[in-house]
Amino acid sequence: MNIIHHGAINGVTGSCHELQIDSTQSILVDCGLFQGNEQSSNKASSEKLSIDFDIQAIKALLITHCHIDHVGRIPYLLAAGFTGKIYCSVPTAILLPLVLEDTVKIGFSRDKKLIDRFLKKIKQMLQPLHYGIWHKIPLKQHQLKIKLKPAGHILGSAYIECLITQNKTQNKIIFSGDLGAPYSPLLKSPKSPYSADIVILESTYGDRLHENRRDRKQRLKQCLERCFSNKGVILIPAFSIGRTQAILYELEGIIHQYKKQSLTRNNQWQDLEIIIDSPLANRFTETYQKLMPWWDKEAFKLVKYRRNPLAFEQMTTINSHASHLQTVKNLKASDHPTIIIAASGMCQGGRIVNYLKSQLTQADADILFVGYQAEGTLGQKIQQYGPRNGYVIIDDQKIWIKANIENLSGYSAHADQRNLINFIARMRKKPKEIRLIHGSSKAKQTLKNEFEKKFKDILVSIPG
Repeated sequence: MNIIHHGAINGVTGSCHELQIDSTQSILVDCGLFQGNEQSSNKASSEKLSIDFDIQAIKALLITHCHIDHVGRIPYLLAAGFTGKIYCSVPTAILLPLVLEDTVKIGFSRDKKLIDRFLKKIKQMLQPLHYGIWHKIPLKQHQLKIKLKPAGHILGSAYIECLITQNKTQNKIIFSGDLGAPYSPLLKSPKSPYSADIVILESTYGDRLHENRRDRKQRLKQCLERCFSNKGVILIPAFSIGRTQAILYELEGIIHQYKKQSLTRNNQWQDLEIIIDSPLANRFTETYQKLMPWWDKEAFKLVKYRRNPLAFEQMTTINSHASHLQTVKNLKASDHPTIIIAASGMCQGGRIVNYLKSQLTQADADILFVGYQAEGTLGQKIQQYGPRNGYVIIDDQKIWIKANIENLSGYSAHADQRNLINFIARMRKKPKEIRLIHGSSKAKQTLKNEFEKKFKDILVSIPG
């Protein structure tokens, strides 16, 4: 048995890990895109999308969740010849075709017949699994069973327990995927497994702590009040799936709680306009509502009281490109309190780029980051150079940053250092080994140091 890491070891994107059962049989866990400066394990260019490892032994693909940095290279995996089953949770099986349809349009073709053929193939390969139930993966000689548990990152996210039986010896390997923080909007909090021999653990926020739910919601409210005292326009770059819905949930809660209070001199909170300018995000938000059976108890309670945190009066959705361009143009002349939520979350493309080109030069505009920005992405460069009155290059144009830059890391969908340590600490039988992936060098090393202080008998390693 061996574990090979094909991604998410030089950063936080491109998650892809191969569990070798023997020399002829493997399973793959995730197959994601690299973003920014991040690279595959063989130091290939970050722009290289083709599969750069042998897939002959791979019998199945396991998906932890359907963010692009975990599933974006699936089309390339199929192009390389993979024909096995794709195992994932029931919600992920519903969301994944939407993600991959967009990926194919951007990276392969906009030919509808080709896209439909690809999506039909994906749906045939999908094997949806319910949480908490062991499922056997067909192998020769050895036995492999997998179990999915809620990871609390986005709807459908899971960490995966793999139980391997070889020559009457059992080993349990856990792939964390992306773990969420407790009390995330809409999501059930992840619970630690009973035991493991090896844990492959993400470390995105392994070097920092998030604010608690109450504090971060108050900070969001204060941030919005401060921003709107300038002009009334806030840009929020957000991933179409997960982050957009979480921010909508919190905004609906703030508006409901303070609806009769003043937001600006001439407006109350209930006058706030929230524009979701992303066809994909709008489709995901609609699908999230159909996936209500997987919401947490708090969200169910809102529905019981006839509130809908994903579809409320102050929301406007934009789908057409013409409407998008008109909105970008209208913003400069507007003094009405408006929030624009648009993808991509790291500003590496999508409609947020046009808004940034228009608004970064405006001293009375605000850019609010609510998620992690990988090294080398446009979002990370804006975070870095904005406070220095610097500039960024967008579409070969030098754009000086005069807008105010705000960061609310508390709204990350990732567990922080305390949550990651607790994931291990609350296991009844601790693992022999923890491998830290999916984080910056500093985050991984800091988390490694904390683990070694707390767990003297566990080997903590950083693949590289």
